[in-house]
Amino acid sequence: MADTADTRTPAQIEADITRRRAALAETLDEIGVRVHPKTIVGDAKAKVVSHVDHTLGRAYVGVNRAVSQVKAQFVDEKGAPRLERVVPAGLLVVGVVGLLALGTRKRRR
Repeated sequence: MADTADTRTPAQIEADITRRRAALAETLDEIGVRVHPKTIVGDAKAKVVSHVDHTLGRAYVGVNRAVSQVKAQFVDEKGAPRLERVVPAGLLVVGVVGLLALGTRKRRR
């Protein structure tokens, strides 16, 4: 059997115990902070906010891309409107609005 005799002086052992107690107290304080309800709620809120920000960012990019694609259909590279597409779309919108107005007018009678 190996000799595991401790060659430290009592003062060294006492200093080691004091150091380990301080380290253990610090660890326990950290655990206490981590499991405190306010910390848990704060971490959960931060995760939700991060997820929402990420989702909103992706949605913004998607909507921006869609708007750019639609705009490209009605405006040329120089920014001038493409009348061959704007006029039929405008007539379609006016027709749909007119039909909706007639439909609500007939229901009221």
